[in-house]
Amino acid sequence: MKPLEELAAMLRPAAGGLYVVSTGREQQLAVQRALYGVEREEDIQRLWRDSLEKIASARVVILGVPSDVGAGFLRGANLGPQAIRATLLAEDKDFRARMDRERIVDVGDVFVCPQLLHDSMLSDAQLAASRRAMYPGVAEPLPVSPLSIAERALDLVFQLNPAVRPFVIGGDHSNAWPLAASLARVHQGMGIVQPDAHTDLLEERLGVKYCFATWSYHANDLIGRGGRMVQVGTRASRRDREHWESTLGVRQFWGEECRRDPGAALDAIMAHLAKVAVQSVYFSNDIDGTDESHADATGTPEPGGLEPEFVVELIRRLGRFGMCAGDIMEVAPPVQRTPTGAARTLSLAARYMRETIDALLM
Repeated sequence: MKPLEELAAMLRPAAGGLYVVSTGREQQLAVQRALYGVEREEDIQRLWRDSLEKIASARVVILGVPSDVGAGFLRGANLGPQAIRATLLAEDKDFRARMDRERIVDVGDVFVCPQLLHDSMLSDAQLAASRRAMYPGVAEPLPVSPLSIAERALDLVFQLNPAVRPFVIGGDHSNAWPLAASLARVHQGMGIVQPDAHTDLLEERLGVKYCFATWSYHANDLIGRGGRMVQVGTRASRRDREHWESTLGVRQFWGEECRRDPGAALDAIMAHLAKVAVQSVYFSNDIDGTDESHADATGTPEPGGLEPEFVVELIRRLGRFGMCAGDIMEVAPPVQRTPTGAARTLSLAARYMRETIDALLM
């Protein structure tokens, strides 16, 4: 299959990656009609296919991965990509026009089977059964699990346009793994900056290699350790900073440090990236890195976290430094803790998305 044919088989129009039959379909269509500016489903499909043709000339591509199969305590981040896009379009009436002006291309969503996580965890029989169901009539053995599809899709995007800068909308934080893996094949000298309440540095969790709690461990190995993985806002860990930094070679800036003197923390983060000779940054933004008072619609909100203005300033500084990719992860609208929690979390996630795309365009 040619790259565009393969992408068309594995992806769906934006906000359409969740497999629904009746329940939830109207909400999907509402977002798609706003994003594509048309009413009929066949026109949505046509414009989405047209968007794939624009990858080769794009500056930024947006990919949704509506999967929370790799999550932990509470689920609901599978609705993140759809809800963040809807909020962004509602708050920024110019965003669709801006996408055309700035060559920002939304390539849609990974088509998610909500019982699967990564193809390496599946038997040959399950792979064959899922391929028959997901790709009828396609002889080529395409991936079937969200993480595997996302990685293959991003590889194809880079094949079509090695200079493009991706932005991924999750989903739980396991969805950062496919972007890290694909980026590492294109960007030598890459570093990762990860706002997060948690370390995500387990080698495996209950025998599972790739999930929300392990992706950073494997991404850290992928980029060569040596302080190239920088975690910001850490505060929910059964081990202290010395353990993680001494055993895995990460660099951490804990939440209390960032809150005590935000300016000094920002300066120290940027100085560290220069010191370890990071050439470009993948900014992987778990919404729970931000304090729970601003973002409680997530699986594991934590007090003592980052202020939104700190995160925004970090994004802007990283844009000037050089950002090769970004994401927003773990936004879970159904699990808000306060009556306005989902709305506040989504508005903040949309702001982070806008700021990160701005940084990617620098």
